[in-house]
Amino acid sequence: MKRIAIFTLVVVAAFSVSASQADDDKGFTPLFNGKDLTGWKTFLRDTDKGDPKTAFVVKDGEVQVAGNPWGYFYTEKSYKNYVISYSWTYPKNQPEKTTMNSGLLVHIQEPHKIWPKSVEPQGRYKDHGKMFYPGFPKDDKRVDTFDEKAQQKALKASHEWNTTEVTVRADGSISAKLNGVAVSTAKSVLTSGPIGFQAEGARIHFKDIKIKMLD
Repeated sequence: MKRIAIFTLVVVAAFSVSASQADDDKGFTPLFNGKDLTGWKTFLRDTDKGDPKTAFVVKDGEVQVAGNPWGYFYTEKSYKNYVISYSWTYPKNQPEKTTMNSGLLVHIQEPHKIWPKSVEPQGRYKDHGKMFYPGFPKDDKRVDTFDEKAQQKALKASHEWNTTEVTVRADGSISAKLNGVAVSTAKSVLTSGPIGFQAEGARIHFKDIKIKMLD
């Protein structure tokens, strides 16, 4: 009887995890197909060391970013009013003097450059999720918050898989969660644009990049 009870508990637990994962995925569609960069473009700075051919490599269902040359891969389409979710890890084998730096870019504006005007939920390991504003004038009015204590508590080891979820609203407001914990908010004048992921001197892998459009 004890064995049957234990087996039943295991089955129920497995079903609960599966149901929870299904709820987490509800409404999301893949932005990255796990096979190639169909639907994405790339921009690289030509003054950096590193092989452009290996800057963004799709392998094992991941986009594996070499870090050099600097640049970003970004969606062909423009988006507004959505939730984007993705998992990331910094492999242990890193370039020398790395700060384990990368980032998510939303509302990317032309011209493409390092770095384009956009809003960046930071991808750097130590302050992942904090909001930055590449290309914005220094005196531009912005509103943002960052809960460093919550972020540090939620953050897993750099070489483990972490998951970030960013909600981007049509009114210009943005909020970010790290491993399910709310860590930051922001609001700017930008409301739409392509979505991108940075190569900024560190090796980083991305997977499970998916999007849910909001009403």
